[in-house]
Amino acid sequence: MARMWMVRGDGGSLYDAFRENEVIAIGWDQLAEHAKPGVSREGLIALYEKAQPQMKRGAVVSGASQVWRFVNEIQNGDWIITYSPFNRMYRLGTVAGPAEHHPEWGEQDMPLARKVQWYVSELARDSLSTGTKNILGSTLTVFEVSPSAMAEILAIHKGRPAPAKDESDEVVADPLASIDLQAIERIKDRVNELDWNEMQQLVAGILRAMGYKTQVSPPGSDRGKDIVASPDGFGFEHPRIVVEVKHRQESMGSQQIRSFLGGRHKDDRGLYVSTGGFSKDAQYEADRASIPVTLWTLDNVVRALIEHYDSTDAETKRIVPLKRIYWPA
Repeated sequence: MARMWMVRGDGGSLYDAFRENEVIAIGWDQLAEHAKPGVSREGLIALYEKAQPQMKRGAVVSGASQVWRFVNEIQNGDWIITYSPFNRMYRLGTVAGPAEHHPEWGEQDMPLARKVQWYVSELARDSLSTGTKNILGSTLTVFEVSPSAMAEILAIHKGRPAPAKDESDEVVADPLASIDLQAIERIKDRVNELDWNEMQQLVAGILRAMGYKTQVSPPGSDRGKDIVASPDGFGFEHPRIVVEVKHRQESMGSQQIRSFLGGRHKDDRGLYVSTGGFSKDAQYEADRASIPVTLWTLDNVVRALIEHYDSTDAETKRIVPLKRIYWPA
């Protein structure tokens, strides 16, 4: 019976590279050349210890074991799921080849790759149950997805109702591993549930915590500017930051960026917030804009909120209440 594996490279930033190259891939450049089908776990551990003598034993075993699993446990025909933290989407595919060393992809942190047949459609994180989100939240690069989570994912993928959960399934994710990254995903879930007005107020609150004064447009026609942020609050002093907030599931394209830029003055600075992410064409449009423009995804919003949370006002804290937890480093 086919199994399902989560594989994500560099924290999810290789999501598009996987699709474009029709592969899944992992790093561990020190092991990639030696990681051929049939290689032993012990052999990989020994090689990794030799290459990284300063690394703790637990980290060595974990890294080498993930490489071994990628090469030997994942089989042709198994399901693969990968995740983009930037647009909060999962993509499904099936394994179509053995592990191969690709030294030309070393700089992209994907020197060990396997062919995959990817499906065109994606799964939104919000379509999954909380339990499945938590299981997929493990920060390991390679891990097997539990049977109950796999059943739910495939049901949604095929347009069927999700089956009832089997509470006896083992949860793969270590609740204490990389707890900061897991927290970011949980906060993104919370922020994504806000309505449009709350999202606009949240972005304004973050900007105020960063030292700006803000003017927020009332509901209705905003003529391409939901928020204006500046040192004086009027937009007379520089920088004058004009902000557009789009709280939608779909990504923004180049046309939306061009429309936003069309109404800007030469001394303006632009901030375009899209919780659904941006297409590559949109990123290119922003890069070549005549004024400086920054694109914020949901991930950027949440990371900025966390960084400046202590300085946010009471209204912003009410929109997204968080509490600090101290944990041994």
